Amino acid sequence: MRAIIVDDEELARGVIREHCAAHPDITVVAECANGFEAVKAIAELQPDILFLDIQMPKLTGFEVLDLLERRPAVVFVTAYDSFALKAFDVHAVDYLLKPFSKERFEEALRRAVAGADAQSGAIAGLLHEARTGSRRMERILIRDGPKVHVLPVDTVTYIEAQDDYVAVHAGGKSHLKQERLADLEAALDPARFVRIHRSYILNIDSLVRLEAFARESHVAILRDGTRLPVSRTGYDRLKGLLS
Repeated sequence: MRAIIVDDEELARGVIREHCAAHPDITVVAECANGFEAVKAIAELQPDILFLDIQMPKLTGFEVLDLLERRPAVVFVTAYDSFALKAFDVHAVDYLLKPFSKERFEEALRRAVAGADAQSGAIAGLLHEARTGSRRMERILIRDGPKVHVLPVDTVTYIEAQDDYVAVHAGGKSHLKQERLADLEAALDPARFVRIHRSYILNIDSLVRLEAFARESHVAILRDGTRLPVSRTGYDRLKGLLS
């Protein structure tokens, strides 16, 4: 089986590499020091197992997972993220708490090898829980072929549902991301981002005014002149925030 090690600490990567070397059926095909390197290596090498740190520069471990089209079996590696550890237990996704013993590594590796399919589903649940917890999303990641666009939420004017994708409008440009609008709504700060329509989430900082459009319906006028439909429920939400 092919494995990739992702950790910004060279010493930590070396420990995992040494443990893997004791298993002739495990081949470490890449080591990455940050999330951007990891996304590229995983896409190119398609590993079976991913040893993934959580707190890293540039991209966190959760953000790396968010950008993957295919998720391998993941063993999370962390030094102190107590929230993540609690979530891993709930979802039966294994983790290694630094520093870990050889025996603990062996246990995690066995679970990864034996339960790749089950872990993929658990990771999806963990990712959703982590993103919708008490800490709100601060940036949206968009994968565009080999490139990754990092959009601070402050730059986002509105988000539009488009079939299985969302169009994130920021800085005068539109970026497509494969995600449900409801999942982004749950991750964003509700004091700033409002679901004004079944197909639109609005950053209220971009709103200039509301205009009546028809009976019990309104239109939101944005700073750049964009006009977005506002449902009756969306109007009530906006009134609650702006009053």
